[in-house]
Amino acid sequence: MSVTSIALLHYSVPPVVGGVESVLAQHARLIAGAGHAVRALAGRGAAWDLAVALTVVPELDSRHPRVLAAKAELDAGRVPADFERLTGEILVELRRSLDSVSILIAHNVCSLHKNLALTAAVHRLSQEGRLGRLILWHHDLAWTTPRYRAELHAGYPWDLLRTDWGARHVVVSEPRRSELAALIGLPPEAITVVPNGVSPGDFYKLEERTRGLIHALGLDKADPLLLVPVRITPRKNIELALRALAALRLKSPAAMLVVTGPPGPHNPANQEYFAGLRALRAELMLGGAAHFLAEHVDHELPDAVIADLYRWADALLLPSREEGFGIPLLEAALSRLPAFCSDIPALRDLGAGQATYFDPDADPSQVAEVILACLGQDRAYQAARRARKEFSWPAIYANHLAPLLER
Repeated sequence: MSVTSIALLHYSVPPVVGGVESVLAQHARLIAGAGHAVRALAGRGAAWDLAVALTVVPELDSRHPRVLAAKAELDAGRVPADFERLTGEILVELRRSLDSVSILIAHNVCSLHKNLALTAAVHRLSQEGRLGRLILWHHDLAWTTPRYRAELHAGYPWDLLRTDWGARHVVVSEPRRSELAALIGLPPEAITVVPNGVSPGDFYKLEERTRGLIHALGLDKADPLLLVPVRITPRKNIELALRALAALRLKSPAAMLVVTGPPGPHNPANQEYFAGLRALRAELMLGGAAHFLAEHVDHELPDAVIADLYRWADALLLPSREEGFGIPLLEAALSRLPAFCSDIPALRDLGAGQATYFDPDADPSQVAEVILACLGQDRAYQAARRARKEFSWPAIYANHLAPLLER
C-alpha cells in the first residue's frame, strides 16, 4: 500500500468535546494506523495523538469573533462587507496548509452554516482543481434541519450548502443519504454511507493488561465468547466446557472460551489435570479457541482484569460438579451476563431461576444447543454482537473507510 497524505478538516478538534470531533479523532487514528500520513486542520484544539499532525488556523473556528460577527449578519440575510476578505484570508491559509495533501476530508464545514467563509474557501479551492480528492463528510445538514431554516437564505453563500460540488459525498446513515440526495439532486447510490462507530475497549474502560490479552488471544473476534472463571481443578469439570465448545463451533465457528484461573494450589494432581485438559484441547482441535490464561500469565490476574473479562464476554459457563457457593453467578448477574451452569444444589439455589441449567454429565452437544438457543433469543446479546461486528472502529475502517480512501 502506498502512503497517502490525508487531511481532516473541521471547525475544532480534541480536546474540544463534540460528536464530530470524536469521530474525526477516531478516523485520524485509524488512517494513521494504516500507514498514511495524516494531519488535522482546525480553528481550535490541541495535538491529541503523536501520529496526527495538527495545524490550527483560528479563523476556521465557528466561534472566532470575526466568524461570529459574520454569522450574525448572514443569519439575518445580509452578506457582510468583509465576507470576501475573510474568505480570501482563509483560502490563503488552506492553500498553504494543504499544498501537499492528496485527499481532504471536510467534516460538516460544507454541510452547516457555522462558518460560511470557510465553506466558501473550501469551495473555491475545489474549483481551482488544487485538491487531489475532496471528500465532503456530512454529519448534519443545515438545509434539512427545521431549527436552522430561519438562518438560511437563497443565494450565495447559503446555496453552497445545498449544491453538488462534484466531490465525493459521505453521510453517516441511510436517512441522511436520502435527505442529501433530495437536497442536492443526486441519486442515492452516488452518496457513500460510512456509519459512526464505537470503541468497546474505551467504553468498558478496560485495563491495559486486559486489552493486551484480548489482542494477543484474538478475543475481539470471538462469537460468542464464553467465560469460565474458575481455578483448574477436576471438580470444575472443565472438560465438559471444552467438549461443549467443540460442539458449539460446528454451528458458530468463531466461538471461544477463556478459563481465567490457574491450577488449584493445594493439590499436586491439579497440574496433571491441567496437562490432560491441554491434551483434550489438542484432540478437539481447539488450539486457537480455548484459552487458559494460566498459559499466558505467571501469576493470578488482578480482580480488575477478571471484571473486564466479565464485561467483554458474551456468557458465563460454569460446568462444576461441586460448589459450596458459586460467586461467578453473582458476578455474572452484576455484569448482566447470561449464565449457563450445571444443575447442582448450590448453583440452583444461588441462581434463583435466572440461570440456564444442564446436567454436569450432559452430552456436550446438548449444552452447546442450549447455549445457542438462549443466545439466539437474547436481544441484548444480539445487539451487542452487532455493535461489535459492524460498528467497532476497526470494522468501520476495514469495511468502509479503507475502501473509500483507496477508491
